[in-house]
Amino acid sequence: QVRLAESGGGLVQAGDSLRLSCTASGRTSSAGSMAWFRQAPGKEREFVASIPGNGDTTYYADSVKGRFTISRDKGTVILQMKLLKPEDTAVYYCALSRTIYYDGHLASQDSSYFYWGQGTQVTVSS
Repeated sequence: QVRLAESGGGLVQAGDSLRLSCTASGRTSSAGSMAWFRQAPGKEREFVASIPGNGDTTYYADSVKGRFTISRDKGTVILQMKLLKPEDTAVYYCALSRTIYYDGHLASQDSSYFYWGQGTQVTVSS
């Protein structure tokens, strides 16, 4: 049984920073790509960032480039968020794939990921 445990969400003001963490446990390889997705109320889940097991490349949604940084240490993935905006408000989900993606399109598809966390709420007030 594989479990993804997220932490670090909360309520912040616009312009603040926040750090999300997600750790995978159980019988799984830490080589697969890990990613963050988010879902705002009334909207579909969207891709935020992805990183393969060795952390040698990263992929970001255009909306977060330059503000968010994804990093990884084996089965733990970190999302450092800066200059947060009210439109960043969402439930953030961690995801783990059984595959390593070096294709930005594939890395950004939620169907590419097999394991999902329960989500952590991020709320940015204006």
